[in-house]
Amino acid sequence: MRTKTLLFTAALGAVGVTSAVAQVYSVNAVGYVNKTLKPGFNMVANPLDAGAGKNTVGVVFAGVPDGTTIYKFAAGYVINDYSELFGWSDANMSVAPGEGVFVKVPAGADVNLTFVGEVMQGDLKLDLPSGFSMVASKVPQAGKVSTDLKYPVADGDTVYKFANPGGYSIFDYSELFGWSPEEPQAAVGEAFWSKKSGAATWSRTFSVNTP
Repeated sequence: MRTKTLLFTAALGAVGVTSAVAQVYSVNAVGYVNKTLKPGFNMVANPLDAGAGKNTVGVVFAGVPDGTTIYKFAAGYVINDYSELFGWSDANMSVAPGEGVFVKVPAGADVNLTFVGEVMQGDLKLDLPSGFSMVASKVPQAGKVSTDLKYPVADGDTVYKFANPGGYSIFDYSELFGWSPEEPQAAVGEAFWSKKSGAATWSRTFSVNTP
């Protein structure tokens, strides 16, 4: 079985069988991604499909420490708190691949989070509204947002990347000059702010299998 090399920060296991005659390739690719969250705010995305009904805060962010808070943007922030006594205030909040959230980790040590699931493949689409939205690549791959990850950029668009520590880095795009100061890059499981001059669809056809 042959697979494309993804710029994972963790191991990727492909499931399936091959035939020397028929050259049958696996359909599914499952694996995990490890991500370290710093105390304070982290801009995070779920890079793997956990399965039907499982791309939720209660499943994806299981094991976070008491006092963790998730902020999801939808024309304003929706706040989701976690306590060891009561669990999540909304364990069913969606955190599907492509959706970004802020995760605020309480003071103390770093938190090591493991995402487990399947690599999304096929014709992938993510609707981007005009104005601000918190988004991420549906494919667990690192790279330049438009060149490698196929983010649909247009004149007047801006990308805001958040780092802990460090705060925001701002990247503007114009048809005349391209990206300024440079094309932004996104890591696996990293979300960013998309400020679009007009609504668009982030489309990508992806497969882990080579022909």
